[in-house]
Amino acid sequence: MANTILNPYLSFRDNAREVMEFYKSVFGGELNVSTFAEYQASQDPADADKVMHSQLTTDAGLTLMAADTPTGMDLAPGDNISISLSGDDEAELRRYWDGLVNGGTVVMPLEKAPWGDTFGMCADKFGINWLVNVTEAST
Repeated sequence: MANTILNPYLSFRDNAREVMEFYKSVFGGELNVSTFAEYQASQDPADADKVMHSQLTTDAGLTLMAADTPTGMDLAPGDNISISLSGDDEAELRRYWDGLVNGGTVVMPLEKAPWGDTFGMCADKFGINWLVNVTEAST
């Protein structure tokens, strides 16, 4: 059975790892952290050790994600939270994507990402930031 997860996605300047370790100490669970260097996701050497993606998953069913904002991108208070939709049902997630971008703005097209999944970023017509990730099917 396919499962889609909706959760907050927080953005920070240079302290996402510290923040997520703090939340792990509060909520418990398993924390996974990947850097920009691990996925060759930035050409700027200053971004190499920054957190490209982190995910805290707890036994209670809580999911929280966060990342550092690359050096060349702006980060302003109020713009540092997005809503993430992720799962393995591509048809369902593409339907959500199509609805969210209708009247909105595509920030990054929904397409194959360096980590193997299909990923996109958009802002809906109300200015809410969304991240959509379709997990690559296991073979």
